[in-house]
Formats: sequence, structure tokens, C-alpha cells
Amino acid sequence: MTGAVRGSLWLFLVNLVGKGGQAAVTLVLAAFLTEEGLGLVALTVSVVNIGQVVQSMGVYDVISRTGLDPRRVAGTMLTLSVGAGVALALLLAVSADAIAAALDAPAVAPLVRLAALGLPFTAAGGVQLALLHRDLDFRRRMLPDAGAAVLGAVLTIGLAALGSGPVSLVLGLLCTAVAQPLLGMAVGVRVRPAWDPDAAVEAVRWIRVVGPGALVAVLLVNVDYLAVGHVLGAEAVGVYSLAYRIAWVPYVLVAVVLGGVAFPLCARLVREGRRTELAAAAGRFTHAALVVTGGLYAVVAAMADRVALFGERWAPAALPLVLLCGYGLGFGLLHLWYQVIRAAGHARRYLVLELTHLVALVVALGVATRFGVVAVAAAQLVVVWLVVVPTWVVLARDGTAPPHPWRAVSAVAAGAVCCFALSRLLGGLAGPTLPGAVGEGLVLVFGYTAAALLADRRTVRELREVRR
Repeated sequence: MTGAVRGSLWLFLVNLVGKGGQAAVTLVLAAFLTEEGLGLVALTVSVVNIGQVVQSMGVYDVISRTGLDPRRVAGTMLTLSVGAGVALALLLAVSADAIAAALDAPAVAPLVRLAALGLPFTAAGGVQLALLHRDLDFRRRMLPDAGAAVLGAVLTIGLAALGSGPVSLVLGLLCTAVAQPLLGMAVGVRVRPAWDPDAAVEAVRWIRVVGPGALVAVLLVNVDYLAVGHVLGAEAVGVYSLAYRIAWVPYVLVAVVLGGVAFPLCARLVREGRRTELAAAAGRFTHAALVVTGGLYAVVAAMADRVALFGERWAPAALPLVLLCGYGLGFGLLHLWYQVIRAAGHARRYLVLELTHLVALVVALGVATRFGVVAVAAAQLVVVWLVVVPTWVVLARDGTAPPHPWRAVSAVAAGAVCCFALSRLLGGLAGPTLPGAVGEGLVLVFGYTAAALLADRRTVRELREVRR
């Protein structure tokens, strides 16, 4: 477990730098772009994200789980993934106008064509990161992952400040894509294209189940943008996008980090014949995810009205942000539990749960979208927690359900109550300024932490164990 703790800390640092840079980009773009401009950016990123997932279906899973030579498997996956990336880039270039017409946003077409150029590069970088992922070597991941993201963020912010508009983010994404495999080579992760028939057969066997699951997963986090853009227009996407991206930060910083460590760790337990330890491992990860992510979401929700600091035009994003905080907490739990299910070898169950989530979400969005972005956020919140229940049942039947999760739930509830009470007590004392908001946020963080630790002494014990 020591390696897992160390890996979690390194992956947290990677995500803090990389995803923190992306969060900074979002806030900067909110200051420089109009609602429509931010909406165009969000729609472009959604389309390209789908392409990135299609080209890299199962890369992390296959390389993490394989019993073959991981280098030969990586070379085969590189051939498959980069080939798919080139094909998808050409497909998006040809169909960009049709995509823009379907979204009723003609200005998206050139942005999609430009962003698609980065797909082969992200494919190559993904294989490099998967090798590091298998070994829990997140320290070396810092430069290619976080370093590339920082380069892209700096370019985006600079171009946005110069008035380049939505294209500033697309050029930043392209810079990140190109830099990632180059920086991966700089830290010694060199993968040569290869073709191993045994590796290809294993990859196809796993991808045919996990691949569709990955595609469903990316649709889950992008279908709302597409629905809002089609029904309500680019300006509504801009408002919704700001709320969603802020609510996405705690998920990325905590749940994605823990899930990134949980999958290779649980896969190793399975390979070593130690399946009986899966439940305990899942329990530790779940406890940490609930307490830490819950605290971040409580703070963000309590301060949701501060989005107006980036301009009064963003004030309508406050209520969707509160609702999306609840959605993010549920989605983080699902992400973590899916890693356990997949690592245990139940890829089909994972796919069924993902499909159930997607179908329920599409139906809910079909009803809710025409009522505005608040209704869309509410639909996300309701659907995600409805899916949490059957996912828990799947874990329980397999004997891998986290034991005693209610202790963490009580800690989150106590901390959230304290957080919101402090927010109401402070009222307008902090003032409508950025320094005031930062000060208020720090007070809420300390308040949540104190209440959560008092409500759940187990957290204190686990922190002491981690320290030792």
C-alpha cells in the first residue's frame, strides 16, 4: 500500500499542475471571451475529446493488465492507436462542416479541423503514459503530462490576452498534444511501433468490451454540451461550461488521481492471486474520495455565487454550479468503483453500468434541456446518483464493496453543514473581490476539515498511518 500512497501523491501533484493549469485557462477565458466564445470552445473540446477516446480505447487497461511483455504490447498499441488517430483526424477534417451544422454553430468547423491535428500526437503520448501507469511511476509522468499541459496553458492565456478569441484554446490544445510525446521521450519513455500477433489478439479481445465502455464514458461527459448547444445555443453552452468546468476540478484532482492509482493496484492484486484484499483497498480509496472530494465540493457550492467575480454575465452559472457539485461527487464515486470492477475482470458489468447511465442521461436531457441550463444540471445530479445504487450492488455481489462507507458519509455531512453555516455567517464581510473570495475559501476549508475530522476519527488514524 506504500507504493499506492506514494503514487497517489505524485499523481495528485501531476493533476494539480496539469489540471490546475486547465482550470486557470477556463477562468482566464471567462474574463476574455463572451458567453458565445466560451461556448464555441466547449463544443470544440467535446468533439475532439470523443476522438481522443476512440483512438485510445483500452490502451491503459490492456497495458496495465497484460501478462505478456509490456513493451511489445505497448508497441502494438502504439501502431493501433496512432493509426486510429490519423484516420480520425482526416475524418474530422472532412466532416467538420456537417458537425458544425448539426450543432447549429458554423464557427466551430475551423476550430475542430485545427484541434483534430493533435490526435495522432495524443495517441502516442497516451501509450507512453500507460507504461508509466502500469508501474505506478507517476513521478516520471510529471514532465510529459503536467509539463505539456502547462505549455499549452501558457500559450492559450497569452493568445487570449492578445485578443485571439476561441482559437487561443485550440492552439493551446495542439501545443499540449505535440509536446506530450516529445517530453515523454525526454524522460526515457521510448516506444517503437511494433506488431505482435499475440498482443494484438489480447488487445482486440479486451478492447471490444472496454473500448465501447470508454466511448460511453466520454459521451457521458460531453453529451450535455452537445444537447445544450443544439437546443439552447452557444451562449447557453458558455454559461453551462463555466459551471461544469469549475465543478470538474475536485473530481479531477481527487477522484481521477485515486482511480488512476486504484486500477493498477487492484489489477496487481488480481494478478498476484490476492482478490480477497480488493474490498479493503476499495474501502480506503472510497473513504479518501468521499471525505476529500466532498470537502472541496462543499466549499465550491457554498461560494458558487462568486462566479460573478468574472463578470456579471456569468451570474446565471451559480445555481447550475451548486447542482453540478453534487453531480461531481457522485460521478467521482462511480469513476473509482468502475476501476475496481474493471480490475477484477468484470469489463462487461462495467459496460452495462456505463450504458445504463448514458441511456438514462440522454432520456433526462431530452426532457430537461429545453427548460434551461439549471434543468440540465439537475438532470445530471439525479441520474448520477440513481446509477450509484446499482454500482454498489455489483460491488457487493462480487465481495469487493467498500466496508463501512457511512463513516465517511457522516464526516462529509458534518463538514458540509459547518461549511455552509460559516458561509452564511460570513455573509458579505469578505466583499466582492478576489482576495476576499480567497480568504473566505480558506476559512471554509478549515471549517470543513475540523468538522469532518471530529465526526470521523478513522480519518485521523488513516492520516497518521499514511504519514508513518
